[in-house]
Amino acid sequence: MKYLDEFRDGELARQLAARIRQEVEPNRRYALMEFCGGHTHAICRYGIEDLLPANVRLIHGPGCPVCVLPSGRLQAAIELVEREQVILCSYGDLLRVPGARGDTLLKAKARGADIRMVYSVSDALDIARAQPAHPVVFFAIGFETTTPPTAVALRQAREEKLNNFSVYCNHVLTPPALRAILATQDPVQLDGCIGPAHVSTIIGSQPYHFVATEHRRPLVIAGFEPLDVLQAISMLVRQINAGKAEVENEYTRAVSAEGNRKAQRLMAEAFTLRPSFEWRGLGWLPDSALAIRPDFAAWDAEWRFDIAPIQAADHKACACGEVLRGVKQPQACTVFGTACTPDHPLGSCMVSAEGACAAHYHYGRFRQAAAS
Repeated sequence: MKYLDEFRDGELARQLAARIRQEVEPNRRYALMEFCGGHTHAICRYGIEDLLPANVRLIHGPGCPVCVLPSGRLQAAIELVEREQVILCSYGDLLRVPGARGDTLLKAKARGADIRMVYSVSDALDIARAQPAHPVVFFAIGFETTTPPTAVALRQAREEKLNNFSVYCNHVLTPPALRAILATQDPVQLDGCIGPAHVSTIIGSQPYHFVATEHRRPLVIAGFEPLDVLQAISMLVRQINAGKAEVENEYTRAVSAEGNRKAQRLMAEAFTLRPSFEWRGLGWLPDSALAIRPDFAAWDAEWRFDIAPIQAADHKACACGEVLRGVKQPQACTVFGTACTPDHPLGSCMVSAEGACAAHYHYGRFRQAAAS
């Protein structure tokens, strides 16, 4: 398969790993954060860490929109569907994520709430068209990758006068979260970053320049295949050795400097910046999330149903917030693989398809150690 099998070649992976081992300086450390949860799963799935020298450390970042959603906003959706008798359309990842007080959308569905798993916002539009007498709310979540389809849906709803459809907007932005990580680094000191792939196809490479200019750290945008990740690590090692701090693009087959201008225009038409937004693990970050513009207020679930923010603490035993900041590895959490598993999750990092804890657990790399 073009652009797939070629990037999973085992012999090329061994050659890349050998090159990395030759290039690293034995007395230097290399702490590299992969921002995106997709990279975390690729690293665990293909055993990339096993190919690297001991002084090259990969640190998981906050790059999973389901994981960084604060439990209070999830709880607000649960209370909305039960209070207003709406049809709530959600991606499957969200159904089992614990909200406040351990509640979930799946438990609400078991209590009788009309919650439906969808694969895209288009599915939610179809449900609204098929049931015009029922209010349908789409639980919009994701980074810049999934934001343009939500913008298109809002435009379609307005054009069709689909007044029973609305969006509960939880779209967040990548650069502000990366800026927050680099500004605090408690107690992690990063030497470089692996930039996200899908997000970068939308926003391009230019928005990451602050990483190099303000924080003097190199960043390499990488694809999700094992050779992509290894090549990005090699590029970061070379920059660190040379004392450089530049933004490079390994994923040239999909990412450009300017990104997808059409998608950016769609986002700008439908959304505006929120002054502040809460992230699990990172707290309140300025200009880090999107709200629906007043022009589309009739299709904004927060405005239509007056959804009030809920402040809620995460489970005391769950270290998801620290995992998202790169402060802890998943297996360092005291409940990882024991009280917290994919079947009985205490935190979002064990539920989401891009969660770091789920990656470590599903690929069995630390399960035995955690259970012993």
